[in-house]
Amino acid sequence: MDLSKAPYCEQDPQQNSQLVRSLNDGTNKASRGFKVKKTTFKITGSPDGLSVDSWRFQDWDYKKPNLPTYARGLFTTKNRHNDHEIAVRGYDKFFNVGEVFDTKWENIRRKTRGPYELTLKENGCIIFISGLEDGTLLVCSKHSTGDRSDVEVSHASAGERWVDKQLATIGKTREEFARELRGRNVTAVAELCDDDFEEHILAYGPDKAGLYLHGINVNIPEFMTYPSGLVQKFADEWGFRKVGLQVFDDIDTVKNFLEEVAESGAHEGRDVEGFVIRCGLASDVGQTKYIDWFFKYKFEEPYLMYRQWRECTKALIAGKPPKFKKHTKITEDYLLYARQRLAKDPKLAKLYNQNHGIISLRDDFLAHKNLKGSDAANFENVFGNDTSSVSDNVVLVPIATIGCGKTTVGIALTQLFGWGIIQNDNIQGKGRPARMVEAVLSSLMEHPVVIADRNNSERREREQIIKDVLMQHKNARLVALNFAHGNIDEVRRVTRERVLKRGDNHQTIQAASDENKVIGIMENFIHRFQPCDPESSPDYGFDFVIDLDPAQGSRVNVEKVVIELRKKYPLLIPDMPSAEDMDMAVKHAIEDYKPSIKHQIPDRTSKRDQKRQEIQQSHDPKKKKSLEYMSISVPAKEVNVALESAFKGVGAATQRFYKQLQQTRRIQPLFHVTLMHKASAKQYPELWQRYTTLEAESQSVDNKVGECEVMLERVVFDDRIMAIVVRLLDQEDTWTCVNKVAHITVGTRDDSVKPKESNDLLTRWLDVGSGGNTGIDRMMVSQGEGVIGVLEEEALVKQSKYWEYWWDAIVCVMQR
Repeated sequence: MDLSKAPYCEQDPQQNSQLVRSLNDGTNKASRGFKVKKTTFKITGSPDGLSVDSWRFQDWDYKKPNLPTYARGLFTTKNRHNDHEIAVRGYDKFFNVGEVFDTKWENIRRKTRGPYELTLKENGCIIFISGLEDGTLLVCSKHSTGDRSDVEVSHASAGERWVDKQLATIGKTREEFARELRGRNVTAVAELCDDDFEEHILAYGPDKAGLYLHGINVNIPEFMTYPSGLVQKFADEWGFRKVGLQVFDDIDTVKNFLEEVAESGAHEGRDVEGFVIRCGLASDVGQTKYIDWFFKYKFEEPYLMYRQWRECTKALIAGKPPKFKKHTKITEDYLLYARQRLAKDPKLAKLYNQNHGIISLRDDFLAHKNLKGSDAANFENVFGNDTSSVSDNVVLVPIATIGCGKTTVGIALTQLFGWGIIQNDNIQGKGRPARMVEAVLSSLMEHPVVIADRNNSERREREQIIKDVLMQHKNARLVALNFAHGNIDEVRRVTRERVLKRGDNHQTIQAASDENKVIGIMENFIHRFQPCDPESSPDYGFDFVIDLDPAQGSRVNVEKVVIELRKKYPLLIPDMPSAEDMDMAVKHAIEDYKPSIKHQIPDRTSKRDQKRQEIQQSHDPKKKKSLEYMSISVPAKEVNVALESAFKGVGAATQRFYKQLQQTRRIQPLFHVTLMHKASAKQYPELWQRYTTLEAESQSVDNKVGECEVMLERVVFDDRIMAIVVRLLDQEDTWTCVNKVAHITVGTRDDSVKPKESNDLLTRWLDVGSGGNTGIDRMMVSQGEGVIGVLEEEALVKQSKYWEYWWDAIVCVMQR
């Protein structure tokens, strides 16, 4: 391919300035939606003394909409005209197949076009190379320019040494390379693979070490990148190593190729981590415009097995018990071999912790067993494993929110196999978590498998059931039925439809009787949902995890559970049920199942809140009732995180009242900032008229009339009531709070304490302060970090509103 025909676009100073302004806004803790870390680096050797700014997002922010840029690795600078320039531009963050909505195969098939360029995913560290205005060649890692004096540990410095080495080989200078890159207005993107510098998982000996060029990106805010053919041409001209490349025109051919290679985890005689796929993505509904877009396909094996061995070996060296769930037999053999080697060679442990000797130890073991990596990964399938004899003592633990289909799946499985099921909603009274475990263990005495039918949406719930079951039953195996919440909007839509459709056919969620209350409860569960992470506590306590899609019908999920269980525990399901049997089991679970017990969710709200619910229940949708009060609804998840962070690590005396509220379930399930009540209309007639007008003009079905950012400032409490002092970050002055101190009531000691006493508490706090003999205490939460709130008219007072928020924990502890 002809490099003279490569993509080109000049930098636009106005676009760059807007980008930098938006990024600078993200460095402000009060910014909504994302956080950016800015770091400035002076460029060693720059004749003009140039510096560059690195902009770094949190990894999870890349899944959010409307970021200023999705570049993973971005450096900006200023030129001699004082205009902002993009100095280095990484790829737009790309995701694994199935990891996000766009990378599901059905969406890839629908929204992309070829050619599909498949490049091997090399296993090293990323290096960016570009040319600056004064002729300096800039070599940096993802977020750092490195330090030439720190050559032993800096990835950027190691990359720079390799650049110098390959330029010397082809007889060119750094200045020539810098001019070439700047003239093209591009960043060269390479993978540094050098086991002498740092070992990862896959091996790169002296004959394979170097900089593998896999991308050339144009330095503009939008993602524009060279096609792979031009990247390889450029690699030849400038002495880079080239990555393996396959090109296909058809997405089904791509899928088949990837799945075939994934069976062994090896390609062209070497173990590989996976492939990056480059193609065009439709940027408009009519699919007339396409943009450059990447996704990846990572192989599980033998890469994950190698990583498990590495982590287990480091645990051995640290004197900790290795934790592993997969490849148990071969991993036990490996660890026995590793112990012997570590005992014989004390220097090996030190080198291993410095990421040296990882690959040689692994390869020595494989040679000792006369196995290839792919054979080792498949060892248990061929020679048997410790799960092949499992025929009982299995507990299925759903991880779900309301409406995902966990009970339908559970009932269908009991219909198919006669297994047991213990439903949390059937357990009443105190001590329900412990009593549920007792019921599960009792049922295990009669059934080989028991479904623990509870949502387990929070890690603390999973920790409780895993710990309690394994403490009392050492041979039990817990399997997670993980209803993954990847696309939260789709999960919300589907689950609401299901719950509202089934009406009152549920022990606790009677949607036909109280639709608004049910939607509020569901929303609260979704905001509290904590995804399953098998690599971390407590989820590594599961024997294995079966990922299910809550947006799919229960029939699909039942079949997947059966297939995965039979694969893992062959004796548990000796014969695969027919499609007709599964159809009938799901039909029974949906149509014939009736809850044996119905009860209301315990009402832990104040009498005032109960009155609000009564107003809601009597609502006639055809007749809009008058406004009672205006408030800002604040996401419960964010408030609870704030409280946990504020009280973490403080003394027992300070924590006492907070723990009391938790243990007696007196913390409110939903939180709001009251702006004004109807009773204050005479005192503030103009403000009440403004709110009444806004409410009347609102067409929202969920009572949302606007948005306001809310800053959580401090927790104030005595031995009766707790509140969070807030600040309304309302630049347009649309929303005004008539209370002396804007606040959120967290909870009260008992029903004799009215929530309105928050106003009295905060007035006293302003007058006399806290500490000493005042009876008032306070905890600071982080200054400057806001959460979005949804403005609501409270005539009908739905228990939870439908808001969107795309950020994470909002507070951190500040010492008192």
